[in-house]
Amino acid sequence: MATRKVATVFGGSGFIGRHVVKRLAQAGYVVRVAVRDTESAMFLKPMGAVGQVVLLRALVTEPEAVARAVEGAEVVVNLVGILAEGKSGDFQRIHADGAGNVARAAAAAGVSRMVHVSAIGADAASPSLYAQSKAAGEAQVRPAMPGAVILRPSVVFGADDAFFNRFGAMARLFWVMPVIGGETKLQPVFVGDVADAVMAGLTRNDAVGKTFELGGPRVATLRELQAWVLTLAQRTRPMFTVPAGLAQLQASILEKLPGKLLTTDQLKLLSRDNVVSSAAAGLDALGLTATPMEVVVPGYMRRFRPGGLRREGFVAA
Repeated sequence: MATRKVATVFGGSGFIGRHVVKRLAQAGYVVRVAVRDTESAMFLKPMGAVGQVVLLRALVTEPEAVARAVEGAEVVVNLVGILAEGKSGDFQRIHADGAGNVARAAAAAGVSRMVHVSAIGADAASPSLYAQSKAAGEAQVRPAMPGAVILRPSVVFGADDAFFNRFGAMARLFWVMPVIGGETKLQPVFVGDVADAVMAGLTRNDAVGKTFELGGPRVATLRELQAWVLTLAQRTRPMFTVPAGLAQLQASILEKLPGKLLTTDQLKLLSRDNVVSSAAAGLDALGLTATPMEVVVPGYMRRFRPGGLRREGFVAA
């Protein structure tokens, strides 16, 4: 009997990861999903046949666990990332050193293909520690695994995202829509397109060793996107531009609270546009067509309208 091919996905229970796991299972891989908490990742098991999706605890910060997770794998995907530090140094440990651990283990195990998901804005000279650490991760991946494909998505959207859904919740709960960094330009990319890009990175020979920046068809300011959410949610709310000083004060308070709704580092990240560079290879270079926000987002913004889904007839009697 032929040996089944194995894929290892670090961070496979996350927003992007669940889409990648499903695609790998559909492609016939036995998918090892390396996560922090296997119990909370059980929802991934039905994405494959019995025994096809295997959960294991392996943190990217633990080299020995990473080595065990990639042993015998044909392909490896690293999706691990955080938006805010739990404690000082987490960005470096997870985005930089963690990425390096995965790449070095993949190389040592003879893995044929690796995809590392970074972020648009990864830059060692950025004022943001998040962006600096993403650049440091790429700098560790490339020499360890020269053939690795690096993907840099802009803001990723989809039904379970933490971007449009957050603004939808704000539209429903607040009497005003606060705007911070409203003139920053973004190029949101659909989560399904990012997952397809991962698969293309694992299969296309012309992608080996290259970096791709992933964005959708539309570039818009943060203010424009928030105004669009208000329209989709059918909410009339004045948009209040939060002064820089007040935003800094809010961030310094909120980053100390559970959930970290806003941090000072995120403010620094918002000081730069988050769009695909004119010189970068994008989705089209991977043979993919970007999905417009207008096709996807209105469907899951309905829940934030007055009356929610009851007006759509989706509530059981």
